[in-house]
Amino acid sequence: MSAEDNTPAARPESDVSAAVGLVGLAGLFGWVTFARAYPALAEGLSLPGRHEVLSGPHSALVGLLAAAVPMALWSVLVEKVHLRPSTGLDWSLGKARSPDRSVTIVKLVGLWATWAIIGALYCLCRWYWSGPYEFSMRVIGYSAIPLVILSVPYIMWIDRYMIEPRDHTWHFGAMLLRQPGWETDEIKAHWRTWIIKAFFTAFMVSIIPYAFENIVQADFAMLAQRPEQLALILIEGMFMVDVMIGTVGYIVTMRPLDAHIRSGNPFLAGWIAALMCYPPIVWGILGEGKAINYEFDTPGWIYWLEGNDLALAAWGALLVGLTAAYAWATFAFGLRFSNLTYRGVLTDGPYRFTRHPAYVSKNLFWWCATMPFLVASGSPVETIRNCFFLLVVNGIYFWRAKTEEAHLLREDAKYRDYHAWMTRHGLLTARLSRLGKLLDPRRPLSAQPAE
Repeated sequence: MSAEDNTPAARPESDVSAAVGLVGLAGLFGWVTFARAYPALAEGLSLPGRHEVLSGPHSALVGLLAAAVPMALWSVLVEKVHLRPSTGLDWSLGKARSPDRSVTIVKLVGLWATWAIIGALYCLCRWYWSGPYEFSMRVIGYSAIPLVILSVPYIMWIDRYMIEPRDHTWHFGAMLLRQPGWETDEIKAHWRTWIIKAFFTAFMVSIIPYAFENIVQADFAMLAQRPEQLALILIEGMFMVDVMIGTVGYIVTMRPLDAHIRSGNPFLAGWIAALMCYPPIVWGILGEGKAINYEFDTPGWIYWLEGNDLALAAWGALLVGLTAAYAWATFAFGLRFSNLTYRGVLTDGPYRFTRHPAYVSKNLFWWCATMPFLVASGSPVETIRNCFFLLVVNGIYFWRAKTEEAHLLREDAKYRDYHAWMTRHGLLTARLSRLGKLLDPRRPLSAQPAE
């Protein structure tokens, strides 16, 4: 540490290696390649059934497995993450103590009651039963009974090795069964975790069929004839990576993989900022005729650059690069991606350059793709409105980033070291921090943990 500012001499080691996300990406693209090549393979092997590309929703679900399984195997077999102290597991306990089935029963009651309440909330919220959410509800409905059955041997097994088996779920079950020892803070932590999983898993599963189908059915030979069309399908491909790897992160929150949710964001501001960016809230505030609309009378980049193939190719490459950075920021998490959670500290990949690469690239993409400063009518008033409202959206993401930082600064000394190191040395973060210091000399360079 520097005696002057307590900044670490080197960037802290990441809790997630770059290899985890890369093997997941390889598995996903392997399945996409197989799904696209299936007609030729089926024809050559004289397989029964229709010889069509495997672009349906069930194939998309297999794509999740194709990404998740390599990441899980790599994590356990190569990196041996199951041996890390952060898992809360001690594998020697299986021989050193007898299983306490009373604890297991209480946890199962808490877990099943949690799932029942989430199921009831899904039923009550009408938006889950129309549009793309219908697919999520079908997947969750078909998964319910197998999950209930499999939860019994899993909880019985994991309880043997947990250093403290009385976790958040146990506290909720103990409250329901009116057993002594449960704590209100533990129950709040339990529900923060499960609300995050329930809300975002339903959303992510709802969009994977469309993200997957667009890539599997794409005619790349035809699209390559036009630079803007090639750019659009490559952007779709990056979007598919983000959605598929991100969905795996919400589903695979397991201690043996060191991918469990250690805490949900405890700050109300963090929840408000995040939920504003997703359905159903975003449906009410963002878009045509809504309170925040930065795309009024904006034909977009292809319209303004039409007729100049070189400009279309260059601008398309810029947009592909921004989307690739966004996708990289997701698959760099490997098995640990999710909003509003602390699941370890990521300091590698694009997080070497800025603490929030996804937000930076996403917001820059909106400016470059929409071009809110160019409107078809030429009206300066509409230009000002569009730019103002996109700045409002940028502000929401800035607010969201700061609430996430506050959560992680509170939770982990490693993140505090990372935060300080990035403030001094991050390619983008350091420059923005110095700019902020010039604008406000009283502002400290390194943030302190939130109380």
